[in-house]
Amino acid sequence: MFVKAPEPGRVKTRLAAVIGDANAAELYRAFLTDLIERFRQTGDRRVLAYSPADDMTREFFRQLAGGDYDLWPQPDADLGTRMQTFFETFGPEPVVLIGSDSPTLPDESPAAAFELLERTDVVLGPATDGGLYLIGLNQRRRTWPIFNRIDWSTSRVLQQVLQRLLQEHALVEVLPPWYDIDEPADLDVLRGHLLAFRLSQGEHSSDSPATRAALELLPELDVLAGEG
Repeated sequence: MFVKAPEPGRVKTRLAAVIGDANAAELYRAFLTDLIERFRQTGDRRVLAYSPADDMTREFFRQLAGGDYDLWPQPDADLGTRMQTFFETFGPEPVVLIGSDSPTLPDESPAAAFELLERTDVVLGPATDGGLYLIGLNQRRRTWPIFNRIDWSTSRVLQQVLQRLLQEHALVEVLPPWYDIDEPADLDVLRGHLLAFRLSQGEHSSDSPATRAALELLPELDVLAGEG
């Protein structure tokens, strides 16, 4: 899992433009708490790839994750290079990488990706904004050059990665779409989703108690807009 230190002004900057740096950082901290808890037992080995690569950030994630995750500092490079280095470091066995922008991502998603990688080369989890919430690679046969010359953090990511994989004749499986929380409007989607969990019967792997608690401390966006 790619993670960042929840420092005000450095995470969720598009949300921060509306809810403030401190609130955005606390909300992202809640995302981390829920995701780390949800995936403690997923896979044979779990890794938090943290940024920035300093001692304070490492200690923060050591305390948050306990002994269930290994810690790996992301190199000082662009996103594509950091991801490529991650897969090179932990391959050639099947590796699944998720981000930390989807606090309700079901625990079934990485598990399904690992299962699919037993018979395919690449598994992608498409985000509803045109990006990716998951990349899984089986590098036993070869490496897959899908990280360079991609417009990361744009709506073109999924299309560009799929075009590259088509050129490489890769076997690809695609998971159901899921959503990231990046824009102020995404908070309404998240609130609605979490409310649906509370009203429905039974437990849900996507339920996110820390995120719900953090959201309850935020004013509704229409109230914020009215005050502006």
